Amino acid sequence: MNIAMRADNFIPVNSFIENVGFEGVEVLRVTKNPKVEAFDEPTYARLVGTTFKNGTIEVKVLSRLLPDAPEFARGFLGIAFRIDENNEHFESLYIRPTNGRNESQLRRNRSTQYFSYPDYKFDRFRAESPGEYESYADMGLDEWIDLKVKVDGEHAELYVNNSKYPVLVVNDLKHGADKEGAIALWVEEGTEGFFKDLKVVPR
Repeated sequence: MNIAMRADNFIPVNSFIENVGFEGVEVLRVTKNPKVEAFDEPTYARLVGTTFKNGTIEVKVLSRLLPDAPEFARGFLGIAFRIDENNEHFESLYIRPTNGRNESQLRRNRSTQYFSYPDYKFDRFRAESPGEYESYADMGLDEWIDLKVKVDGEHAELYVNNSKYPVLVVNDLKHGADKEGAIALWVEEGTEGFFKDLKVVPR
């Protein structure tokens, strides 16, 4: 199912959304509401009228840093899924484009991330299970990046730029195998996110 990227197909949750022209194509621009100071929060454009449990979500994303982006900004963009009605529980896989080609190998190893809201954010995973819920993938700012998420029960896989194999595998989605809910396009601090070609294939 191809999703029309019209702003009225989405609900801004702690974010600002608008349609803009980009290289001759209308895309969705999403930025985080700066009033939300915590990280790994429900800061996204929530797709209207879709309930997702298992299947595939694909989207093309392009990330830029805002002029006032803080030093720690990484161009964070991603996909949230199985979102409950009140935006209180969801799963997410996201990327940090500035890390993909950084000279620091540690930064490179943190190019992708899984988190589960509200209890399992990136910092908890990094402290309790270092390296298990983040990984390397080649990517950069200001370029279109293909993201694909496959979900099956408690298992999720993230593919970047049409990779043959997943760049990140999660075997224990923290909300369990049976949750279902909405899909959203997620952004974080200091990021100007552009999204196009959203496709959802439930299974």
